[in-house]
Amino acid sequence: MSNSQSLKLPEGFLFGYATASYQIEGSPSAGGRTPSIWDMFTHPTPPKKTIADGSSGDVATDSYNRWREDVALLREYGAKAYRFSVSWSRIIDFSGPKPAAGERDPVNEEGIKFYRGLLEELVVLGITPAITLYHWDLPQALHDRYEGWLSKDIIGDFVHYSKVCFDAFGDIVKHWITINEPWCVTTLGYGYGVFAPGRSSNRQRSDEGNTSTEPWIVAHNLILSHGYAVKLYREQFQSAQGGSIGITLDCVWLMPYDDKPENIAATQRGLDTRLGWFADPIYKGYYPASLKAMLGDRLPEFTPEEVVVIKGSSDFFGLNTYTSKFVQEGGTDELDGKIKTTHKRPDGTELGKQSLLPWLQAYAPGFRSLLDYLWKTYNKPIYVTENGFTIIGEPDLPPEKAVHDADRVDYFKGYTQALLEAVNLDGVDVRSYFAWSLLDNFEWADGYGTRFGVTYVDYATQKRYPKDSAKFLKKWYEEVKQ
Repeated sequence: MSNSQSLKLPEGFLFGYATASYQIEGSPSAGGRTPSIWDMFTHPTPPKKTIADGSSGDVATDSYNRWREDVALLREYGAKAYRFSVSWSRIIDFSGPKPAAGERDPVNEEGIKFYRGLLEELVVLGITPAITLYHWDLPQALHDRYEGWLSKDIIGDFVHYSKVCFDAFGDIVKHWITINEPWCVTTLGYGYGVFAPGRSSNRQRSDEGNTSTEPWIVAHNLILSHGYAVKLYREQFQSAQGGSIGITLDCVWLMPYDDKPENIAATQRGLDTRLGWFADPIYKGYYPASLKAMLGDRLPEFTPEEVVVIKGSSDFFGLNTYTSKFVQEGGTDELDGKIKTTHKRPDGTELGKQSLLPWLQAYAPGFRSLLDYLWKTYNKPIYVTENGFTIIGEPDLPPEKAVHDADRVDYFKGYTQALLEAVNLDGVDVRSYFAWSLLDNFEWADGYGTRFGVTYVDYATQKRYPKDSAKFLKKWYEEVKQ
């Protein structure tokens, strides 16, 4: 293995950290914000437990009020970029009546002012902002009006919201991500019902939903909404503002359990479902053949006009990735391609160090293989927009012990080295690395019982404590930057 000191990042590489609005902001009704589906999901009527610890993002890391502390941490950690999401229901005012036909909900100027202040502070400090327009917090008003992502009506509202952001921030924002992890939106929100809006065929969990049809409809509308937002940006803003725009997809690297042909075929089918479900329409203009074969007429079709809009609708490949798995034929779940996955090798050994979460083990060689696969398959510059690790026992430790996060440091050592090797030895065009996450935060269905941050947050006091992983990443970047 090459020594990392001899390998360098390319010129202009974006190194930094990532967060998401609902996970950190809190203040759900401040500044004219109206509810999102996550506000309703975490406060269901009648009451039921939707989050592991019964919590919500009502306070989170209080970053709506403490964002200057967060920016100070970014500076302390040597970040050159910050990826964060804006809240749709802070930017657009949904407090009034439903707009008349042909009209849209008005802009919430208080929301614009809040994000503009954050953006201007970042730029003054030389930290490049990268905005995610949609990180799962759909305005509840749109879910109530037409069931949100289940309706094509969402396309016009998403384009309207995107245009407001391009107008308000595009002079200083040059990196745009339309949608974060659409696989999670569709599968976890409309397949299993464990994420907002909590729809599923499982009536013990969800009163409404159809796992066999709704995820494929939602995915289709997410892809179209992305495509039409990109079309608007390219036609009305890109030449003047000079920015880039694309989408972030999540992917677990999948490897055949052994050399049996059926397991090799299952692995590709798994990648087709987890990744190609979204990547193939966006970069190639069509759904994977294996998806069509599995779903038949339950998979929606794009019209010729829509294909023109979606094909090539991402300037880059945004990637969130955390782990790798082995694949065997024989699964029954369509949402992962009817495969069986495991972290165990045929000899019984584990793939890598186990995290607090059962789905996440550290395996840096898989990260390098995934980068190679994406570069060869889609031939677009890759922006790594999330990557991180959560540690067994960490949530139970006091801050003075939790800051010594050796397992997370080891994870980042392996994954950053794999990135350097992909760039320097394999010729992969990687242009960013955003560690997840800047802060411990509200980790969706896991609540606050899972910590991914390079900063420990004491939720009782909101005091921030830098962890050793933040120090490691700062030192790493200083050593390998051009």
